[in-house]
Amino acid sequence: MFALRFGQVSTKSGARQLPAWLSDGFVLPRWLRKPARALSRAYEGDYAVPPFAATGLSALCIGAFSIYGAFLGGHMPQVIQAVAARTGFAVDQVRIVGHRQTSEIDVLQELGLDGWTSLIGFDAEHARQRVATLPWVQTAAIRKVYPDEIEISIDERRPFAVWQHGSELVVIEENGNVIAPFASSRDAELPLVIGLGASEDAAGFVKLMQGYPALASRSRGYIRVGERRWDVRLDNGVTIKLPERGEREAIEQILAMDEQDAVLSSDIVAIDMRFDDRLVVQLTPEALERRNASLDSKGKPKKTERRI
Repeated sequence: MFALRFGQVSTKSGARQLPAWLSDGFVLPRWLRKPARALSRAYEGDYAVPPFAATGLSALCIGAFSIYGAFLGGHMPQVIQAVAARTGFAVDQVRIVGHRQTSEIDVLQELGLDGWTSLIGFDAEHARQRVATLPWVQTAAIRKVYPDEIEISIDERRPFAVWQHGSELVVIEENGNVIAPFASSRDAELPLVIGLGASEDAAGFVKLMQGYPALASRSRGYIRVGERRWDVRLDNGVTIKLPERGEREAIEQILAMDEQDAVLSSDIVAIDMRFDDRLVVQLTPEALERRNASLDSKGKPKKTERRI
């Protein structure tokens, strides 16, 4: 049989003779038998070339050379993206969860989507690294959901206070690291710490003040002085100058005085508690005038401050 041995092929009148190298009678491997039959039919003139075969062969060659050129030029990722996008794998949906401070527009910009981005060629890890560089993002995870969705999960940094240094306002974490410029009304309720070194030392003092809500609720800001101690600025403009040590005792003392004499609601500018042996109260100009007038009427020497 011809399927097994070339040497047994009979020749008819007018038929072409097989080449000598194909007529030695050897047995072909099974996987070569079908190609050999097709070759034999073409050689004997029994096989008709289908229409447009030359056109198809030309297109195949052009396509092969184009792919090879794209590979050599490093454009294969773009080619794969374009083909996959036009076959139903273009990114059509982006779902973002876990964000509160981070803008969705900023996240989409970091993804680099152009409307024809293919989910197959989309580099999720590279996109995750870019999203993680956004100010409020602590960690990010990106997952591809076939055929056309990207899911982004964001864990944001936790704001602790607003730090004012000069004219600049920034939101900081508990450890003092700067998150982003202060620009959102949702951060207006955070404690305000002011001055050089306030960001690094704010955590301990803010937590101390939170233990005294009656005073913390009336505070507008905590001022770090000389990187050594704190002033507390109240909502009525009164400043409490706390000592470098013994802050807790000083706060408890001033709260006891306020409960008894409402000293924090009096006509005063500041209460100086930096000294161990005395407490100094600075009066407002109006209160000072009234006090001096009262002293004049009584014939007593004037004083510019009152000690308690």
